[in-house]
Amino acid sequence: MKMELEKTAKVSLVGAGPGAKDLITIRAMKVLNQADIVLYDALISDELLSEIRTDIPRVFTGKRCGKHSHTQDEINELIVRYAFEYGHVVRLKGGDPFVFGRANEEIEYVESFGIPVSVVPGITSAIAAPSSQGIPMTKRGVSSSFWVMTATKRDGSFSQDLQFAAKSSTTMVILMGIRKLKEIVEEVSKYRGLMTPIAVIQNGTTTHEKCYVATLNTLNTISGEIDITQPGIIVIGDVVADHPSFFEEEVQRILHHAI
Repeated sequence: MKMELEKTAKVSLVGAGPGAKDLITIRAMKVLNQADIVLYDALISDELLSEIRTDIPRVFTGKRCGKHSHTQDEINELIVRYAFEYGHVVRLKGGDPFVFGRANEEIEYVESFGIPVSVVPGITSAIAAPSSQGIPMTKRGVSSSFWVMTATKRDGSFSQDLQFAAKSSTTMVILMGIRKLKEIVEEVSKYRGLMTPIAVIQNGTTTHEKCYVATLNTLNTISGEIDITQPGIIVIGDVVADHPSFFEEEVQRILHHAI
């Protein structure tokens, strides 16, 4: 009689990359297909999920536009429960687990049960999405640094980092800020010139990618085209002028207002 070997509980935090299924790392795919169960977030595409072995159970644990399928505490508990029940749990997160991914909270909770955790880094959308649009993070003589930040704190107020960055010449990359785009532009405009270029990128690196480019004082002319229910990345700084259509679109806006 064949006896089934008892599986050892362990957890892998895996970064899925910025969106396109072929921008996940080789190591990440290897670990995914060694999983006994996968817990995945909202930013994981169906195309990527289709690359996982069909016999591996998958559990959705994401959120969209503030709607949570599970709270963070519930997710922590699920990871531990499934590790003991199934063995190898892969926690699949969009981008990189350590860029606003609350990975530390999950690691601390899981390890408190004596379950080992390994991390597979992912390509963060904070860099990949602008790069896919030809927008560099740094450029000699233009920007010598970039600052990745979230727009607001837990209580909904602006992070002080937003103000600090706006006062400098750094390239500003703002995640999870689409729903407060207007307020962000108003805040940054207090410290930067109104002709400062800005880009809004949604569904970055995927076939549904959209990029809107403008300046701080002209963004309102296209803001109605932006779907605020979809996540996206905001890039503010002179490097945005490197976008292939930046000057063309600015000229068109100027001509439109002149007529």
